[in-house]
Amino acid sequence: MNLEEMKKLIQMVSESGVDRFEYKDDKISVKIGKNETKIISGAVSAAPTLQAAPQSADVEAKEPELEGTPVVAPLVGTFYESPSEGADPFVKVGDKVEAGQVIGIVEAMKLMNEVESEVSGTVVAVVAKNGEMVEYGQPLILVK
Repeated sequence: MNLEEMKKLIQMVSESGVDRFEYKDDKISVKIGKNETKIISGAVSAAPTLQAAPQSADVEAKEPELEGTPVVAPLVGTFYESPSEGADPFVKVGDKVEAGQVIGIVEAMKLMNEVESEVSGTVVAVVAKNGEMVEYGQPLILVK
């Protein structure tokens, strides 16, 4: 195996998803390995991460769980709590809402989609943050 063939082999292994390659015959033995996966997994399983999990569980345990019927995002996009910047939000905690009332807007692909409440009641929490991405089915507000 000459130098050009070896360079070509190294390039093919590095461009592929293979982490390790070995070749052996009567005249030559070649071992090529990439350690990228091992480095990443070592960083992920660091000790500080293990210590952070119990602390976040303690914080969550202190927050009271709110009960209510969620009004969820009908699509993926950016949630807006008011019709325009600086305007009053559609709903606030304590407001009474009726089924069919607009509670916010989800922008998707430059289209503004009004989100209507499917239930009537009192808003007990506004879960989604103004201007942040929401997923399909993610609760936006809770109504009781």
